[in-house]
Amino acid sequence: MVLHPKAKVRVAGQEVTFCCKASGTPVPKKYYWYHNGTLLERKVHRYGSHLVLRGLAPEQAGTYHCKASTEAGAIKSAPAQLTVLAQGQQSCKPEPEPSLVELPSECPQDAAGSRYYNVGRCAPTPCAGGPADQSGCGADTGHCCGVRRMEMREIPCAGFALPIKVVAECGCGPCTQPRILVQGRVTAADTGEPLRFGQIFLGGRKVGFTGYKGSFTIEVPPDTQRLVVRFVDRQQRFVDAVKVLPFNRRGGAVYQEVKMLRKKEPVDLDGSRSNAIPLGEASGQEPIGELVLPAGVFLRPSGEVFRGTVKASVTFLDPRDMATASAASSDLSFANAEGEIVPLRTYGMFAVDFLEGESGAALQTGPVEVRMDAGQVRMPEHLQKMKLWSLNPETGLWEEEGVLRPAGGNRGKREERTFLVGNLEIRERRLFNLDVPEDRRCFVKVRAYSNEKFNPYEQLEGVVISLINLEPQPGYPANPRAWGRFDSVVTGPNGACLPAFCDGQRPDAYSAYVTATLGGEELEAVASSPKLNPNAIGVSQPYLGKLGYRRLDHDDPNLKKTAFQINVAKPDPNNVDETNGPIYPYRSLEECEEAPVSANHLRFYRVEVDKYEYNVVPFKESDLTSWTGDYLSWWPNPQEFRACFIKVQIEGPQEYMVRSRNVGGSHPRTRGQLYGLRDTRSVRDTLLENTSGACVEFKCSGMLFDQSLVDRTLVSIVPQGSCHRTAVNGLLRDYLSRHPPVADNNHTAAFTMLAPVDPLGHNYGIYTVTDQNPRLAKEIAIGRCFDGTSDGFSREMKADAGTAVTFTCQERPPGRESFFQRLLTAPAEA
Repeated sequence: MVLHPKAKVRVAGQEVTFCCKASGTPVPKKYYWYHNGTLLERKVHRYGSHLVLRGLAPEQAGTYHCKASTEAGAIKSAPAQLTVLAQGQQSCKPEPEPSLVELPSECPQDAAGSRYYNVGRCAPTPCAGGPADQSGCGADTGHCCGVRRMEMREIPCAGFALPIKVVAECGCGPCTQPRILVQGRVTAADTGEPLRFGQIFLGGRKVGFTGYKGSFTIEVPPDTQRLVVRFVDRQQRFVDAVKVLPFNRRGGAVYQEVKMLRKKEPVDLDGSRSNAIPLGEASGQEPIGELVLPAGVFLRPSGEVFRGTVKASVTFLDPRDMATASAASSDLSFANAEGEIVPLRTYGMFAVDFLEGESGAALQTGPVEVRMDAGQVRMPEHLQKMKLWSLNPETGLWEEEGVLRPAGGNRGKREERTFLVGNLEIRERRLFNLDVPEDRRCFVKVRAYSNEKFNPYEQLEGVVISLINLEPQPGYPANPRAWGRFDSVVTGPNGACLPAFCDGQRPDAYSAYVTATLGGEELEAVASSPKLNPNAIGVSQPYLGKLGYRRLDHDDPNLKKTAFQINVAKPDPNNVDETNGPIYPYRSLEECEEAPVSANHLRFYRVEVDKYEYNVVPFKESDLTSWTGDYLSWWPNPQEFRACFIKVQIEGPQEYMVRSRNVGGSHPRTRGQLYGLRDTRSVRDTLLENTSGACVEFKCSGMLFDQSLVDRTLVSIVPQGSCHRTAVNGLLRDYLSRHPPVADNNHTAAFTMLAPVDPLGHNYGIYTVTDQNPRLAKEIAIGRCFDGTSDGFSREMKADAGTAVTFTCQERPPGRESFFQRLLTAPAEA
């Protein structure tokens, strides 16, 4: 499906057009349209690939999808929602919804000390189309609910007033079209070696190359529902990696680590004789099967039989080895007879390369036999459903090659074993799979939070949640026998629903291993030991006990805390304790996606110790649609984010909080007005006594949102406590003196500068990174700052490397609030 219908909003009496288009061989010409799952009569609606509905009535609201079919098969589109408003009904309420932001610690809002303030938000809903939008399938941006007016307020704090902008009114306007990107790195699954200058394909189209370190950036084409990317090693050391990569439909960049499987070293075969190649790589275990190549089976592309020496490389990805899951191709899905994309459970994949011994020319084969050891299939119901599949590298879907049928063993010492036997011919496609369709399916609800307070309004969007389905050993849930499938989903404003295999009879028939990453950073799961805390995990008892929740470090505290494992126990509809999540039946996806935050769900959170950010114009970095064009916006361009950090060295016996205060410095519209605050705790240098370092974000100088005039941000860096400035980087001092005006630095307890417009570097103690993902830009800049280099990345603080300014602090700093109160209430001449 290359064109999917889009969601529309219309007023009763208007008309609407939905469009879809499929490609294939032969070219699909027959289309069917469905409303809420019910087939619409072709004679009544006279549709083809376009569906036109005139004189809309309220009962015509709902979901619409199309199906295209030929004698080769069928494919369904994604559903599109039609909202039909009554005459005079508003699709965008002018009153903003509640949205809370955290204020600085000096600004409690009530007697209980709450520091959260309602700044409002406009629900990102589509607005009704006008007469010009009623027909056609053009790439119109449409209209969406957004901010129409903001107003400035002042919040009373301890001795000063804090400016903040809040949403005053919402209204309809053109929808923003943020760029949607997928970034990441491609490396070898075994050694971590980067794929240097590898080719990148979308469908059959080459779109670029990986970088020297294996990095890549892909812009997601508009209307993409399923992003299928193929990475090709031009030196042919690795098996082509076909990946279905998740992305954030609301804009911004999602980071992915892509693993490639190293090709097996080729062996020499005599093409005139019969040969057998084992399939199975797990150490200490019998092969899962074998590939049997009859004599004379190798063919040149012309059809001529080749009987000479064959260089044969058969690389098997063995799901009994847990480490191989990340290197598997595609997302283990196929299109069934109804055109639905449904999951497979793998028992192994193998990639084949057959080359002529002397010329190296590629060879094909006639019918070859695949024999699978039936004893490796521990779920008896799978024996009757096992099939051979080949991967379509353009669609990322597996397509059936044949059925594996039981046959007696007749190969020497294996005579007592039973085999499943199937046949295939190896032509253009070179990646095959031993799989069964699995219809025992559920969804798992997961949310990610900015910290372990798990406040509903501090959820993170753009987090990649990954789930690997495992087949546990009976009685040993922590030691799975094999993995069977994997999926990744990006969190939205209401979390994520991940597909998973499940079982209603045996809760431990399938388990799931779940992780979460944001911009390459691993998020932490909730602890399961020494005692389960249902309130923290997010799932109430007794269902939590049935799920058997265990964090990775449950038995070994030395292991990482960034994953958890559960039994995917299908909920019992007759048990009220199991009808509120976090596991939902497969047909209840909508219920899972729309579940309130009070419903059971599983959790990850970001570990950010003593770090605080405040923006006068609120912006949620994980949701680019929350950006507002304003002169005081911290990020002036929602398409590109430039993160700036300054490195501060502190000589003192402990760690200290360091604040950056950022105000307009040279622009006439913002001079003297606050952009925002950043607080960061310094990190000890393990090699230097009584020394720590802090990488403190400041607002970059540059054009403001109207792109008409540069502002040099006036930045003040102030460590907490009785500290005094003892040194300033000579290169930075010279640069600032040569680029006037120069900020006054009379107060020795702070460092003030009109921030440089140029992206300086580690020699100056300034670290600048530009990226389409604000969090990724920050992570890279912090890594370089910790390391004190221009392109390094470290989590170990090197306080004396690449430093901009040095402070010496006394042993006992005063309390944070009293210090900042004194700072902010000091007279102007101080």
